[in-house]
Amino acid sequence: MSLISALFSGVSGLSGNSQALNVIGDNVANVNTVGYKGSKSVFGDILSVVLNNGATNMQIGRGSKLQSVIQSFGQGSFESTSNALDLALDGSGFFITKNSAGGSFYTRAGQFRLNDAGKVVSANKDILRGFKVTSGTAATTLSDVDLAGVQSAPKATTAFTLGANLNGAASAATTFTSPITIYNSVGSQVILNMNFTKQSGSNTWKFVASPSTGTVTSGASGTLSFNTSGQLSAVNGGALTDLSITINYASSTPPASSQTLTWDLVDSAGASNGKMTGFASPSNNNAFVQDGFATGTLTGLSVDQKGIISGLFDNGQTQELFQVGLADFLAPTGLSRKGNNLFAESAQSGQPIIGTAETGGFGSVLGSTLELSNVDLAGEFVTMIQTQQAFQANARVISSSNQLLTETVNLVR
Repeated sequence: MSLISALFSGVSGLSGNSQALNVIGDNVANVNTVGYKGSKSVFGDILSVVLNNGATNMQIGRGSKLQSVIQSFGQGSFESTSNALDLALDGSGFFITKNSAGGSFYTRAGQFRLNDAGKVVSANKDILRGFKVTSGTAATTLSDVDLAGVQSAPKATTAFTLGANLNGAASAATTFTSPITIYNSVGSQVILNMNFTKQSGSNTWKFVASPSTGTVTSGASGTLSFNTSGQLSAVNGGALTDLSITINYASSTPPASSQTLTWDLVDSAGASNGKMTGFASPSNNNAFVQDGFATGTLTGLSVDQKGIISGLFDNGQTQELFQVGLADFLAPTGLSRKGNNLFAESAQSGQPIIGTAETGGFGSVLGSTLELSNVDLAGEFVTMIQTQQAFQANARVISSSNQLLTETVNLVR
């Protein structure tokens, strides 16, 4: 009897709309979940029977069903944070993580932190994957983003520029010292004392280089002469030229490679660079620049739009360490949800396309930023009202069919 079919059609409506209400509830519950992607219910009708010898104008359905739940991967809003490892994706792609069992997962939730082993992990302890950067070149294979034991290697000083005035009015035998801080190949700090002595009868000063450790084997001494304007006019009694000083550290502790320093005195045109002067004013040190540095300990991190994680070290240096790996899929709506903001590859999604930010179709990475849930709360409430009305209407179909069936039973009275 068609009234019985109407009952079951109403039941199917109740079932489908209650499931749709569950989807809405899930969306609303995750309105503050970082990186969450909302879902949408898709309904389909159920065909029961075709009457009158297959006539297409006599097809009767028997209700509806929840056909599928489609994930929406629209861009969420952004929130700035104080943690450099809070990452957000502006555009397509997913962060790649690995769990303790070695399984790969994909997520848009970029709340990452360093764990006690120095690895970058998510809130549920999955390890972020990326490409290690060595000497400015990123590796071609994915690995765990591991920052344990990272330090900045020292760089030996190769050149220095001393800015000083040697008093042209000083009497003969007057001395003045310019202490210069340099670094050798193992990062040891060395104080190179440039001891100046005024020579008699001219505005000429003799210098002697004396390091706090090691021995000067070449360029240990020489002279600087100044003209009547107080500008450097001669080096070692001859033409203006840069000077070279070589220091041997074989007997130092710890020993280091022999070091050759270039004392920058002239510019590219061969004239004095104006850093060393012989004015008639008290001798003083006013500037010093050198290109070496000691080893450095990691003090902070930064992430650029290409997903490159750089270390900030206490020796003032910045070094590229890793580039965050990204994945994308031909059909991201086919990904399998695994909870904890994670997705897994499935037959419907296709295999992951691995790459880096701002290459191909991948978006950019934003450091110190989180992508918020893309759930539109106002839209969810409107959908909730529609779903509630549909549920109530299907309940009314059941109650109306019940009343008609009762009237039918009462016909025999």
